[in-house]
Amino acid sequence: MIEVQELTKNYGPRTAVNRLSFQVAKGELLVLVGGSGSGKTTTLKLINRLIEPTSGRVLIEGDDASRFEPYVLRRRIGYVSQNVGLFPHMTIAENIEVTPSLLGWSTARRTERTAELLDLVELPSSITRRYPSELSGGQAQRVGVARALAAKPRFMLLDEPFGALDPLTRDRLQQSFIDIKRQLDLAAVFVTHDITEALMLGDRIAVLREGCLLQIGTPHELLDTPKNEYIERLLDTPRRQASELERLLARGAP
Repeated sequence: MIEVQELTKNYGPRTAVNRLSFQVAKGELLVLVGGSGSGKTTTLKLINRLIEPTSGRVLIEGDDASRFEPYVLRRRIGYVSQNVGLFPHMTIAENIEVTPSLLGWSTARRTERTAELLDLVELPSSITRRYPSELSGGQAQRVGVARALAAKPRFMLLDEPFGALDPLTRDRLQQSFIDIKRQLDLAAVFVTHDITEALMLGDRIAVLREGCLLQIGTPHELLDTPKNEYIERLLDTPRRQASELERLLARGAP
């Protein structure tokens, strides 16, 4: 379980994250959604100790994250970003094996794990000898997911991982990730600005605005009982899109 308790981050007089609290259970995908400046990415970085909180704390399986060296903590938590961040001078196999290498895994064990992961993310084994510049955007993002899973973490953080992809590739990777999460029983936190993506992927959704948590609940709970006008407006887009799609489908029906 990931547990965030009264997490706060100030930059001088500006509060980026304001007393944020939530839990993410084993096997659960919590989506953080909100506009630019709402504190979504800052929250991920606080969980992973890429930045340190002003106050509050993060517990990983009951252990205070501040008690670990940051590099030790990050080896327990897979991290995927929109920019992927593959090392351009390394082959795909070398990119996937970065963390296992640092952990001292044998060559045979790393090779076996890489093969397992490529199968999991639906990439051919022949890709291991290629370099990031030779991949499509969708392939690179799949490699990024594989690398994040390489050391068998039980937790994942994903910062708008599919936002830069074309709609078809994005949909395919969204479905692939849902399957991966279920297979591995991961606790995951997923950041997006797209409320439709949040509704489609999340077991629960946390709506943030100006660093504050406005509401957290299942997709149905948010749709049925939005707590304020901002959340109501946020949900207008998927409602309108669904209504228009139904209208178009009805017109095309025999």
